[in-house]
Amino acid sequence: MRKTTIEKKWHQLSEATRGEAEKLPPGKEREALERKARQLETASQINQWLSSAELKPPD
Repeated sequence: MRKTTIEKKWHQLSEATRGEAEKLPPGKEREALERKARQLETASQINQWLSSAELKPPD
């Protein structure tokens, strides 16, 4: 069994949330879901960046 990384899980949740938002008419609920999708995607990208081998502590 392959373990799913937190970045992948957040990305999948972002895509699912974005899909749910697209089903809704324009309005506050849709905007809230779109915002949540963006936040999940950003969290995934930041976590991926923080755990990258290229990121090194300051000297």
